[in-house]
Amino acid sequence: MSTDESAVLKSGGKPQVTMEKLVGLCKRRGLVFASSDIYGGLGSTWDYGPLGVELKRNVKEAWWREMVQRRSDIMGLDAAILMHPRTWEASGHLQSFTDPLVDCKACKQRFRADQVADGRCPECGGELTEPRNFNLMFKTFIGPLEDSAHAAYLRPETAQGIFVNFGNLLDTQRVKLPFGVAQIGKSFRNEITPGNFIFRTREFEQMEMEFFIPPDPTQEARWFEYWVELRLGWYVKHGIEREHLRLRPHGKDELSHYSRGTTDIEFLYPFGWGELEGLAKRGSYDLDRHAEFSGKDLTFFDEEAKTRYRPWVIEPAAGVDRALLAFLLDAYDEDIVEDEARVVLRLDPRLAPIKAAVLPLLRKGGQVEKALEVRARLQPHFPTAYDQAGSIGRRYRRQDEVGTPWCVTIDHQTMSDDTVTLRDRDSTAQVRLPIAALVGELNERIGWHR
Repeated sequence: MSTDESAVLKSGGKPQVTMEKLVGLCKRRGLVFASSDIYGGLGSTWDYGPLGVELKRNVKEAWWREMVQRRSDIMGLDAAILMHPRTWEASGHLQSFTDPLVDCKACKQRFRADQVADGRCPECGGELTEPRNFNLMFKTFIGPLEDSAHAAYLRPETAQGIFVNFGNLLDTQRVKLPFGVAQIGKSFRNEITPGNFIFRTREFEQMEMEFFIPPDPTQEARWFEYWVELRLGWYVKHGIEREHLRLRPHGKDELSHYSRGTTDIEFLYPFGWGELEGLAKRGSYDLDRHAEFSGKDLTFFDEEAKTRYRPWVIEPAAGVDRALLAFLLDAYDEDIVEDEARVVLRLDPRLAPIKAAVLPLLRKGGQVEKALEVRARLQPHFPTAYDQAGSIGRRYRRQDEVGTPWCVTIDHQTMSDDTVTLRDRDSTAQVRLPIAALVGELNERIGWHR
C-alpha cells in the first residue's frame, strides 16, 4: 500500500485498522467465526454469530429498501440456487467462467497463473506446469446417479435466475421499460486463492439488480451513469467515507464475457484497493442466449414503438459480505474516553446490530426490575441488549465495541420520576428523557426515513 493510501485510511484522526484487529474483534464479540472451527475450520468459509447475523441482515435490508421498497420501477425475486444445467451453458459460464491455473511440480500446490510473478512456485521456488483453465463453478449431481446426465451446478451468480424468469415476469406483472428486478441470495465459486477474511470466499451472498432498458446507446449511457452515482452514494449515505471509495472502469482485456462495459466501485481495504460492487452493461447478451438455447420468445413488446425487441440490461451487483466488511472497517475507531482507551464501531445506527442497551446503574433498589421493564418496552421496536455485569464504564465500553449507538441507564432518579439517561456512543454525551418518550426518540435518531 502506498503512503498516500495509508494517509487516506487515517483521515479524520482515525487509526488504520489492520485485518488482524478486525478479525479478532469479530471473533471476540460474536460477529464472525471460522466455519467448522472445532475441526480446524474449512478454508475461507465463515459463520456469522448473533451480532454478525443482525449486521448482515441490516445491510441487506438497507439495500432492499433503497433498491425495491422505495421505488415503483423495481420488483423483487427469489430464484433457486440449483438451476437447469443448460442455464450455465447458455449463459457462457461453462465455457468462459474459468481461471488459468498452474501447479508446482515439487510441492504440488496450485496457483492462479496471473498471480505468479516470475514463473516459479512462490512457496518453494519449484518448476510450474503450463497454465490450464479451471472452471470456478461447483459441480454436483441431482438424483441417485453421479454421471454426466445428472450433473448440476451451484450457481456462481444470482443474475441468471432473473434472466430465465424474464418471460414469467412479463406474463404476470404489468411492466413497461425501463424496469428492474432485484434479488438477494447465495452464490458459490470454487476460488483457488480466497482470503482476506470475508473479502473473497467460496460461498457468499449477492445483492444484484438487472435493470432492463430499450436497446439504445444513449439511454444505456444515461442509465449507467445514474446507477453508478446512486450506488456510490448508497455507501456514503450508510457511513463510508467518500475518500475511501473510487470508481475504476475495466479495461477491454478484463471485461467479463457478457459485458459491454464495467465499472467497479472500489474500497480502500487494509490490503489496498479492492472491488466492493461492480456495475456492468450486459446488453441483451443473456436474453439472446437463453432465447437461443431454450427456444422461448424472450422479447418485450413496446406499446409506444409498436415493436418487439430484447431489452438491454444494466446490472449493479454487490456482495453482502464485502459490503459488511467495508462498513466494519470504516466504522472501526480507537480513542480515549475518561482517560481509558476504547475500541468503538461508529456504525450507522440503521446498520448497527443492537440499537440500544439498557443498563441498571446498581443491582438493587428495584433498578434491575425497572431496567427489564424498559427493555421489554423497547424490544418490540428494535434489537435491544441488557447488561448488568461490571462497572457502568466497562458496560459502556462493551457496547461501544459492537457499535451500539445508545445506552439507556436506569439510576436512582429513574425510580422516583421514570426518567433515564440516554448516552450517545460517538460523543458520549448524555441527556435525560422520560421512559415514555424513549421509543419515539430512538426511532427518530436511528433515521429509518433517510
